[in-house]
Amino acid sequence: MFALTTTNIFYLYRYSADMRKSFDSLCGIVQNELQRNPSSGDVFIFINKPRNRIKMLHWEHGGYLLYYKRLESGTLEMPEFDTQTNEYCIPWHELVMMVEGISVKNIKLKKRYMSVLTAYC
Repeated sequence: MFALTTTNIFYLYRYSADMRKSFDSLCGIVQNELQRNPSSGDVFIFINKPRNRIKMLHWEHGGYLLYYKRLESGTLEMPEFDTQTNEYCIPWHELVMMVEGISVKNIKLKKRYMSVLTAYC
């Protein structure tokens, strides 16, 4: 099943990524720079320097999936990163808004119930 949902944890790589990289090279970035296991089931997000392309690396049972989107116009908005790390744990709704071109800087989220099992980051 090809699906990314709120149950996944999404990590956005801080630096621009070369979009020619594929499974093995992106797994190397995840292991060596993010210090994470690429086959953990988490989703790792990479954006190119002009911010018009995005790749998401995800392990599902039996192998890796690579999601890729190229924007025909406009750019992806990058969030504020913690200066101490090379990653940003991004919630599902923020990822969707980023890909759809909705600015997340001035959005206020209303309080909602979240069980411990569905908590992220």
